[in-house]
Amino acid sequence: MNCDWYLECSGCATRGAADGLPTVCPACGAPWLVRYHRRPDPALRRTLLDRPATMWRYREWLPLVGDEAPVSLGEGMTPLVRVPSIERALGVSTVWIKDEAQNPTGSFKARGMSAAVTRAVAGGARRFTVPTAGNAGVALSAYGTRAGCEVRVYAPRATPARLLEAVGVYGGDLHVEDGHIGDCGRASRAWAAASGAFDVSTLREPYRIEGKKTLGLEIAEQLGWTLPDAIIYPTGGGTGLIGMWKAFLELREAGWLPATAQTRLFSVQSTGCAPVVQAFEAGAAATTAWNNPVTVASGLRVPAPLGGALVLRGLRETGGAAVAVPDEELSAAEQRVAGTEGLDMCPEGGAAVAALAKLVERGIVRQEHRVVVFNTGAGWLYR
Repeated sequence: MNCDWYLECSGCATRGAADGLPTVCPACGAPWLVRYHRRPDPALRRTLLDRPATMWRYREWLPLVGDEAPVSLGEGMTPLVRVPSIERALGVSTVWIKDEAQNPTGSFKARGMSAAVTRAVAGGARRFTVPTAGNAGVALSAYGTRAGCEVRVYAPRATPARLLEAVGVYGGDLHVEDGHIGDCGRASRAWAAASGAFDVSTLREPYRIEGKKTLGLEIAEQLGWTLPDAIIYPTGGGTGLIGMWKAFLELREAGWLPATAQTRLFSVQSTGCAPVVQAFEAGAAATTAWNNPVTVASGLRVPAPLGGALVLRGLRETGGAAVAVPDEELSAAEQRVAGTEGLDMCPEGGAAVAALAKLVERGIVRQEHRVVVFNTGAGWLYR
């Protein structure tokens, strides 16, 4: 396969080949990042409106070979929705919610799984496995089924019932485990080793980040090739935040954004599971495992994110920060947005709105700022 990209270790900078079924760096165990030989011509921006309204409109930015067709269900190009009631309540001039609930399977996980399954099938995978807090398992089930492959999903028993049901609806083989997602990860990797299934756990393969990178590409396009002052992102495994950080760097390098275009990235977690916040506040370079993770926001119940070091780098390089909010505040924010703006918010989206209020209180986000807040999935899947 003639790829025009290669892999680079995020930890030790070792280079790796792009073909086959890459997992993590064999030298140090850190996640791979995709690096491209190409830099798409800024003139291509003018052609985007003539392309389908999916994330694959950015195919020159993504790991595709020639005219290869991705495994797709029409994911991406979700709207930026202005929320005047939040603007008035917080005194911020412009607040958009990036509503990822409008993706296939109801969450932002569709993006990463579309890219990961596309590359893994091209590399020879016919069987997949993943540990999940809910949405990733639903998405892999759908995209694996779309590709004609077998999918096994490991989920904590505490995962919302509708998310567990959706795994089976989309053709996945669900295995429920006691404990948290880390326990499910061990079970998933054990089955992968025994069966030959390909493990698409967060950051244990390099292409889910590329799918999530389209979040940043879309925001830039939707804002007329400018960036907001702040992006507030609920963080479990962190692939979306890492992907956006990567996207904005690549857009500036290719001249699609001015060299001066910057945005501050803010990571949001629950006070019941906040390894990124803990590490950020301590000035640490990497996260340490959070003991006894407990939160109603199942997507934030990730006690030991493999990409913790990358998330922290992204926050610090953009001048952002990490914020933790209690469950009662994220739940209240989730309900408030649904009741005033008609948006079906998930608990993680509620956490991002609650974090925006804290950032305003601290004077970090000010009246004149333009802010994008992420709703990462459909709230009805949690109820």
